[in-house]
Amino acid sequence: MNVAGFWDNQETAQTVVGKLRSLKVLLKPFDEMITEMADLELMFELGEEDAELCAEIPEKLKVLEERLEELETKALLNSPYDGNAAIVTINARDGGTDANDWAAMLFRMYSLWAKSNGYEIELLDWQENEEAGINSTCFVVRGPMAYGYLKGETGIHRLVRISPFNSEGKRQTSFAAIDVSPEIDDSIKVDIREEDVREDTMRASGAGGQHVNKTSSAIRLTHIPTNTVVYCQMERSQHKNRAMAWKMLRAKLLRAEEEKRELAMAEKYKNMAKVGFGSQIRNYFLHPDQRVKDSRTGYQMGNFHQVLNGDIQGFLDSFLRWRVKEEE
Repeated sequence: MNVAGFWDNQETAQTVVGKLRSLKVLLKPFDEMITEMADLELMFELGEEDAELCAEIPEKLKVLEERLEELETKALLNSPYDGNAAIVTINARDGGTDANDWAAMLFRMYSLWAKSNGYEIELLDWQENEEAGINSTCFVVRGPMAYGYLKGETGIHRLVRISPFNSEGKRQTSFAAIDVSPEIDDSIKVDIREEDVREDTMRASGAGGQHVNKTSSAIRLTHIPTNTVVYCQMERSQHKNRAMAWKMLRAKLLRAEEEKRELAMAEKYKNMAKVGFGSQIRNYFLHPDQRVKDSRTGYQMGNFHQVLNGDIQGFLDSFLRWRVKEEE
């Protein structure tokens, strides 16, 4: 970072800075733990002559063991793109208006999780539903190990509740699909032939400022061989939306290659087949009782609203540990 000209290319510079932040997430608590272990060792020595100090040791040891477990979980973030930002897409699926509302609730959940962890969110697309909620949204989460933590959220999220949109107060089951890809820079090569990509320009819709519906700034790219579609409308200029759309397309195709490898692993590890964009991974219940349960790991919480307020770290950590067990 001190080399002359480092900041000339802002995108490359920010990528390096992001990698540094990700490394510090692991190294800082590791250094702190070494210091705390030395302090604990000293407490053992002094505790032989100080009963009051000796009584503090079990609690100190318990805290240290908990921090060690947290550090071991973070050490599982060792895949090639785990340190990258995460491009998250949420689409409302079956369930009518309830599904649209559910998709918006999930966006709020991830936003609150990101905020509580000091991550930044950049909105790329936002398609509102006429009645309530959203049809879809796409956003980038930037922060240490963002993709590493969020990649396990890919799949179908199911909500069961008494519908606020049903005058008869009936129970409604709604579904939303989440897809997570790593944001990649130009140093990572993804083989895409330009003739395989169809570009459509259109007027932006929804939030975005005065230019909305006045200029054809929105860009949609379709990768014809795989039928992969990306859409970006939040920037004011068509040029910026095009650049971001291409970045999103490259990320999607890179993620598709990862999924192929996961399917190959599923031949050996049967449970791995539960991972993927089209599979149901988590159930959220508001009726008849409150609970949220991950169908892969078995991890669950009994406070629905706490989870929807962004307390999802337990689910993210349990997925990382589950993946390791499946591969053993």
